[in-house]
Amino acid sequence: MSLNIIVLAKQVPDTRNVGKDAMKEDGTINRAALPAIFNPEDLNALEQALRIKEANPGTTVTILTMGLPRAAEVIREAIFRGADSGIVLTDRVLGGADTLATSYSLAQAVKKFGNYDLILGGRQAIDGDTAQVGPQIAEKLGIPQVTYAEEIVDMANGHITVKRRLEHGVETVKAPLPCVVTVNGSAAECRPRNAKRVMKYKYAVSPSEKAKLSEEMQAFVEARPYLNLQEWGAAFVEADPEQIGLPGSPTKVKQIENVVFTAKESLRLENNDEQIEALVKDLIANHTIG
Repeated sequence: MSLNIIVLAKQVPDTRNVGKDAMKEDGTINRAALPAIFNPEDLNALEQALRIKEANPGTTVTILTMGLPRAAEVIREAIFRGADSGIVLTDRVLGGADTLATSYSLAQAVKKFGNYDLILGGRQAIDGDTAQVGPQIAEKLGIPQVTYAEEIVDMANGHITVKRRLEHGVETVKAPLPCVVTVNGSAAECRPRNAKRVMKYKYAVSPSEKAKLSEEMQAFVEARPYLNLQEWGAAFVEADPEQIGLPGSPTKVKQIENVVFTAKESLRLENNDEQIEALVKDLIANHTIG
């Protein structure tokens, strides 16, 4: 059984390196000022897609990402690990989107893509932690959804069987295809890059990236169709201007405040019971504990 799988992937700011310029005055993320990484749980989703591909010859895995043109980096990373191709949904009018506008834009891109059997994505992105985009896409497409997936157990007879990891246990559910599945970080880690694929696809570029190359490199890429990544805009996916970007985002940031934590005082203890006992008594007395 050959399948067409779409993996939703996001290039996110590395939250371990957030500085004072991380946010713009309008309350949106200043992505240009932050180091970017592949959203971790999207890598878990990619691994599930690649396992399905291995078990079903003829299956294709396409990465769909929305963001700045540099988001093509996550497509290359996914291709190095086993994906087949990718699409960058990028347009100035898509900027500043909240989860509602983002899910609408991605749903429009999925509709433009057309023939798909399964949409996989991470449970949530580390820059928003909402876990809303995947389920919203399913609602906009009018297809079933399975969240908190830890393992795709089986795909047969037009159905998918998924093991879900929940707060108080595990359950296994079955859903008809096509459907959306969001994957937990507790799922299997994504496989590493394949050296042969890195050598073959390291020059894969989107149209925006290709325009910045030398004429010689542009000719090199054009002569090899597999190195040409797709880049779609809002008009191409027939998105309603009122439902994308800032106009389509009911979520507004009212105020941003930088908070810097500083230590007022410190206490150094020797390795003896008397000082530890005295500290515990002080903490109880000032109601820090107890």
